[in-house]
Amino acid sequence: MTEPRPAPRILVVEDNDALRLSVATALESTGARVLAAADGADLERHLTEFTPHLLVLDVMLPGRSGVELLRVARSRRDVAVILLTARDTVDDRVAGLTAGADDYVVKPFAMAELLARVSSVLRRYDAVATTLECGDLVVDTESGDATRAGHTLDLTATEWKLLSYLISQRGRTVSKTQILTQVWGYDAYDENLVEVHVSALRRKLEEHGGRILHTRRGIGYVLSADTTRPDPTRPDPT
Repeated sequence: MTEPRPAPRILVVEDNDALRLSVATALESTGARVLAAADGADLERHLTEFTPHLLVLDVMLPGRSGVELLRVARSRRDVAVILLTARDTVDDRVAGLTAGADDYVVKPFAMAELLARVSSVLRRYDAVATTLECGDLVVDTESGDATRAGHTLDLTATEWKLLSYLISQRGRTVSKTQILTQVWGYDAYDENLVEVHVSALRRKLEEHGGRILHTRRGIGYVLSADTTRPDPTRPDPT
């Protein structure tokens, strides 16, 4: 069975409502997972929880500018950045590129141009096909390695396939049926199979950190960097 290929995650920060919606819709039409925000107030949280492969940042934003946000992102993780700006002077372009931008798109622009630039930048980073992160959990889909807080996880073949699927859907709740279909290739089987393997994977993940694989009773499971997320299957400490 072919391993599920994760969709690129793109964070769009643009204060113009109409443009933000248009860009997000266009990116989603290519299969990307998109998170759109009007400003960079929650950038640090988005970098940790959404773990984007690419940031599309307007330069002129309320609060911190796009260039400031770019510098923050660069200090925290290796993420691609495309700046959007209405200013097209040489100095403006140099400032953005010097700060670490991978590309620079001038408004107004054709959406096809932006999509082409996004595709080009993602190919250069090769972010989609290799490393996926969820907090301190790192999964390399190319090498087959998984680490938690720097510790290598000793996983069975099935646990690896399960973790690969869950991290490709991190932040989203997936049902047992979805897991059966994606990991085992069918959906007409005892759901206890999922519970047994999730429990074994969870134990290995928690040897090196807090709980990041959470149960939503009656719904499914979610892999989240938020270790404080309530888990209805786990008793509160007394």
